[in-house]
Amino acid sequence: MNIRRLKSFITIVDMGSITRAADALHIAQPALSQQLVALEEHFKRQLLIRSQQGVVPTEAGKVLYGHANAMLRQFAQAEVDVLSAGQLLSGRVSVGLAPFSAASTLAMSLLSEMRQRHPGILLHLVESVGQAYSELVANGRLEMALLHGCGGIKGLHYQPLLEESLYFVAHADFDFDDEGGPLQVSQLAAMPMVLPPAYNFVRRAIDEAFSLHQQTINIVAELEAVKSIARAVDAGLGCTIMPKAIAEHIQSESRNVIIRSISGPAIGQTLSLCVSDRTPLSEPAAAVRELLIELTSGLTQVGRILS
Repeated sequence: MNIRRLKSFITIVDMGSITRAADALHIAQPALSQQLVALEEHFKRQLLIRSQQGVVPTEAGKVLYGHANAMLRQFAQAEVDVLSAGQLLSGRVSVGLAPFSAASTLAMSLLSEMRQRHPGILLHLVESVGQAYSELVANGRLEMALLHGCGGIKGLHYQPLLEESLYFVAHADFDFDDEGGPLQVSQLAAMPMVLPPAYNFVRRAIDEAFSLHQQTINIVAELEAVKSIARAVDAGLGCTIMPKAIAEHIQSESRNVIIRSISGPAIGQTLSLCVSDRTPLSEPAAAVRELLIELTSGLTQVGRILS
């Protein structure tokens, strides 16, 4: 087994097609197929399922894909470490920042501080709503991620950092005739809600809180992007419930939006730092990890710091 074959295998899985992978790698398709056969013979396992629609990895292929990404990242870091021995930290570090969380507010601070402390480190920040960050860490595409959840996934280590409180966000026309104190979940049941889809961690926390009080959520729309939800709220099309940091950001961009805390019960989500427990972090990645923990500890205004 060699590095070239692992790179080729990753490209095939990413492209979902041997033909497209051959074009991307600028090699002949038969030669690429031979590399794949050599890998399958080495591991004595079928690694890809082929069909007219393309190829998808088998369970064994998924395992190899994760290890291959980690191995290639370590190989690339080894080259950087050897060339920069005795010099400043350098290398590429990939980080996921969950968009529906306080993590999404840390991107600029992370970039700024990293440029000052470790200018040789190249940060690759992922802030996508369409990918499961835990899966990206597990398969080696990300070295770490700040995300909602506390663990329970084999091969991953979760370090809880912050308990985020969720706030009610609405157009001022939806305001309640009261003194502006915390709202009860029962008060929100009739409100038209614009929420993220059911698989979203914030949505799960909301569903659980309403279910606990035997309340039904009046959902009028499900949107995947924070910006779209913010626009809908600003237009008075519905209300939403978001982590405090996101709620305050939405309010800061509109004069028409009000935010209110929620009690009975309070709704919250745990923000954790997720890394692989199978692959040790490189020295540059460890430096990024420490900075992320430091920056998160400064978010006391949006949640309760966990120690």
